[in-house]
Amino acid sequence: MTARENALRWLKQDTEESFKNGIQALLDGPEKDLEDAFYRDLEFGTGGMRGVMGVGSNRVNKYTFGMATQGLANYLKQSFPSEQIRIAIAYDCRNNSQTFARMVAEIFSANGIEAYLFSELRPTPQLSFAVRELNCHSGIVITASHNPPEYNGYKVYWNDGAQIVAPQDKVIIEEVRKIEQLSQINFKANSSLIHELGKEMDGAFVKASLEQRRSNNVNKNLKIVLTSLHGTSITLLPRLLQEAGYENLLIVEEQAVPDGNFPTVKSPNPEEREALNMALELAEKENADLVIGTDPDSDRIGVAVRNSEGEMILLNGNQTGVLLTDYLLQNTALKGDEFIAYTIVSSDLFGDVALHYGVDSEVCLTGFKHIAKLIKDNEGDKTFIGGGEESYGFMIGDFVRDKDALTAALIFCDWLGQVLQDGENAEQYLSRIYKRHGLYKEDLISLTKKGKEGGEEIAQMMRDLRSNPPSSLGGDEIVRIDDINNGTSTDLKTGHSTPIDLPASNVLQFYTSSGSKISARPSGTEPKIKFYFSVRKEWDSTKSLSAQQKILDHTIQDIIKDLGIS
Repeated sequence: MTARENALRWLKQDTEESFKNGIQALLDGPEKDLEDAFYRDLEFGTGGMRGVMGVGSNRVNKYTFGMATQGLANYLKQSFPSEQIRIAIAYDCRNNSQTFARMVAEIFSANGIEAYLFSELRPTPQLSFAVRELNCHSGIVITASHNPPEYNGYKVYWNDGAQIVAPQDKVIIEEVRKIEQLSQINFKANSSLIHELGKEMDGAFVKASLEQRRSNNVNKNLKIVLTSLHGTSITLLPRLLQEAGYENLLIVEEQAVPDGNFPTVKSPNPEEREALNMALELAEKENADLVIGTDPDSDRIGVAVRNSEGEMILLNGNQTGVLLTDYLLQNTALKGDEFIAYTIVSSDLFGDVALHYGVDSEVCLTGFKHIAKLIKDNEGDKTFIGGGEESYGFMIGDFVRDKDALTAALIFCDWLGQVLQDGENAEQYLSRIYKRHGLYKEDLISLTKKGKEGGEEIAQMMRDLRSNPPSSLGGDEIVRIDDINNGTSTDLKTGHSTPIDLPASNVLQFYTSSGSKISARPSGTEPKIKFYFSVRKEWDSTKSLSAQQKILDHTIQDIIKDLGIS
């Protein structure tokens, strides 16, 4: 079916007049706009859906979200036929998020499902917590994480508080695809089945988060700058830190008001320095020790700390995660059954640190739903301490089954407060870890390829890498290639291949003789292909940390040139 044929099919269906007018405008307008809006149906993937808001089958709107909700409702009724089904629903600061969340609750109620809807915007980790706290069968959060303002999304959680994985994901997708006509969506709400969640859930979350601490010894001199980047952490993070005993909090007021247009930043992504500029300026003005920034739905955390020269430096997601991992393992009474987890594109320094403390480490596919599955699979046998990934996410304990910037921020404050009390700084502490395990440096390149043509270009890039892989990168020989899609790890010296115990995923990884790892992975939520660089060298005691990092920066740039993606 062509985009035009699909648009005409939608035009004949029972939709609001404004939506019909939007379809007609696309039919009358530039062919490219029509193609992008209707060349496919917005895909309900293995974790939900995300896309640009607007009119079209390939857009986020009342009807595409409605089809997803009706499909999920049908699956829930099949899965729990004799139970009164309950679902928790939260939303972030994005434009239309509250409206979408209310509509989703109404559709579930129309299908006889009790919907527990947060009355105000709340962080994603709080939704994961609420699913478990309220014994819900499922959960939904309306968010597009750190995507640009024109995006919104729909993430689905199962009864363990984690995002859906196999076997539920594939079956839910099938049910959603069965909704071919908009008339199949039941919009007739049953208001008696919609319950609002208020501040009582805040107190329960804060209590559970505080229980993850390893020490109540608060460094009250720690001066902390917080920015919510117009997102949801402003509703909970200041309270959490204050109840933990941190009194010296400075909030970036210009970014404290939730706003889906994100007026003070180009992108509300704490992975990017520009997003934290206002917080860094306030930190310099007030001589603060720490900057914490969170993304709109508060599952990612960006931090900045002072180095040995007193300058504020940004830590990347791997560094933050490794520091948290080291702190947790060092301050936990280990019994021998613990494990940590990290994802395949993250730094193997996570595993090195775990090995140092005699703790198992598990490696999984990208995304915290896979870390959450490891927790579920190991329940009763092994105790989960923490887990992280390079994209600025960390999870502590198992009370939340998704990345949690709130609790990560609390524990990071505890760690830094202790480090400063001991007469060290963050850079010195990190250098000690590097001396122990070797120096690692990471970087990421995301290439955006929009529309149908962009998707085809990304697919071709992956085909080219598979058919003609590099023999060396950055002057370092490739010794192993892991293709997660076909589940094989190939030793290039022997030519021998061994199976990889991971679900199939479109990821290629190249390992070098020095221990570096370069990964190529199309994004599952954005029109991007991502290249992850984690380069390693032995620690050189004759050089400073910054001097050694510059050497690895040059190595990364050489690798980028070799891949032809500069």
